[in-house]
Amino acid sequence: MTKVLVIQGAGMNMRGKAQVEVFGTTTLDQINEQILAYAEGLGVDVEIFHSNIEGEVVNALYDAHERDIDAALINPAGYTTGTGPLVAAIAQVKFPVIEVHASNPTSRGTVSKIQPVAKGSVYGFGVYGYYLALEAVKQMVKA
Repeated sequence: MTKVLVIQGAGMNMRGKAQVEVFGTTTLDQINEQILAYAEGLGVDVEIFHSNIEGEVVNALYDAHERDIDAALINPAGYTTGTGPLVAAIAQVKFPVIEVHASNPTSRGTVSKIQPVAKGSVYGFGVYGYYLALEAVKQMVKA
């Protein structure tokens, strides 16, 4: 079974509680429930991780590298424009990482520092973007 680490970045715990005019009223728990449902339907084993601390996210990626995770999806949220160790960690792990954003940060003038080191990106499709990324991972892993 394909094993995927889903990383929810800085500030994702505030979804549905703040900036609802941009991100909507769906909470992180609701987003994660939908991801788990998508994964079950695709026959993908998903582990979800959230942290507002960049070093913890870096450690999660390196741990996944050691545990032979097949791929990762990351919604970097507050880390989207960071340039620190997270970018390096994504470039160093042996599995593909796909950047996912429910909204389209580019339309708000945000330039992702994650995108150049990610295998791909899915922007602007709401929570369904996670499904698209999981489907892409499943196709990549079996190829």
